[in-house]
Amino acid sequence: MLPILDLKRSWKEIREDTLSKIAEVMDSQDFILGSEVGEFEREIESFLGGGHAVGCASGSDALVLALMALDLNPGDEVITTPFSFFATVSCITRLGLNPVFADVRPDTYNIDTDEVIKKITPRTKVFLPVHIFGQMTPIESIMPELNERGIKTIEDTAQSLGSYRLTNGSKDYAGAIGDIGVFSFFPTKNLGAAGDGGMMFTKSTEFGERLKKLRVHGAKKQYFHDEVGLNSRLDTLQAAILRIKLKKLEAWNKARREIARKYNELFKGKDLLEKVFIPAESQGNYHIYHQYVVKLNAPDGKRDELYHFLSEHGIGTKIYYPLSLHLQKCFEFIGGKAGDFPVCENLTKSVLALPIFPGLTENEQEFVVETISKFFKK
Repeated sequence: MLPILDLKRSWKEIREDTLSKIAEVMDSQDFILGSEVGEFEREIESFLGGGHAVGCASGSDALVLALMALDLNPGDEVITTPFSFFATVSCITRLGLNPVFADVRPDTYNIDTDEVIKKITPRTKVFLPVHIFGQMTPIESIMPELNERGIKTIEDTAQSLGSYRLTNGSKDYAGAIGDIGVFSFFPTKNLGAAGDGGMMFTKSTEFGERLKKLRVHGAKKQYFHDEVGLNSRLDTLQAAILRIKLKKLEAWNKARREIARKYNELFKGKDLLEKVFIPAESQGNYHIYHQYVVKLNAPDGKRDELYHFLSEHGIGTKIYYPLSLHLQKCFEFIGGKAGDFPVCENLTKSVLALPIFPGLTENEQEFVVETISKFFKK
């Protein structure tokens, strides 16, 4: 069976160093906000070009904490995408805020910035773009207008640590353009922990200090609470493991880009480009391919048939995402209905993520594309 992700292959590269570091942390018995956490935060700050990195317990917590740091009021509006993981919107609603959706682009699957501008109202306080599947949304194109209107930007960078845009000769990393960037270190991410983990990043010293308090029950000094925060800390053990993996991140991201290039070449070689739309990489973007997601140019139901066909032939795939967020049962109170966001709703019926991970071989890629070619010939 060829899985969609095989973490064991990259594990072999770091096994000895990781086990040694785990033993070091265990010997120290310093498990909560230990020195490894601070070192990892400083390394992320350096990686992103300077700022304030604050580790926390998960990517979902990072979203909640970032929103809490903005001092929003119940009913304030947050513009975001309906095509994302559940946490993007649940973190908005759990704070009593109102999500406002804008449709996505059919080529990159990222939120359409032109649609974002149309959704702004006097109650809009936050823009929350998701850099989906490892590619940045060109948020710099609307940042001046958002800033002028006093709208803060929180970047959901759970899938895109290491991706960047080249704009006006500048390399702008995902998570380092808006007011706060949030990251997930869930094991399947390009930089994944051995469990849950997350981080927030900001260029603002004020926000940085606020986030550090919020992650420890709102206390700057133990037992003295300025406000009600969360218990959300990045474990020392996870930080130690992530520090080792961070040294490999750029090489692993380059490997993913090479795998994506090979897929593109194979689909072209099999004359499948009219049946299978390969991922588009926007001009100026450095796509890190957290997922390699294709879109079928076929009638409804064909994607699901291909999903099952590949599974029967020993190839693991994944559907990201089978139901738009505005149509989720738990969000019925928002008032979304079928047809509201046609591009997003089309994607939920037509996209499929193929195997991609460092260590995937060309022979395995050829097997995947050859099997897809057989599907269309049957």
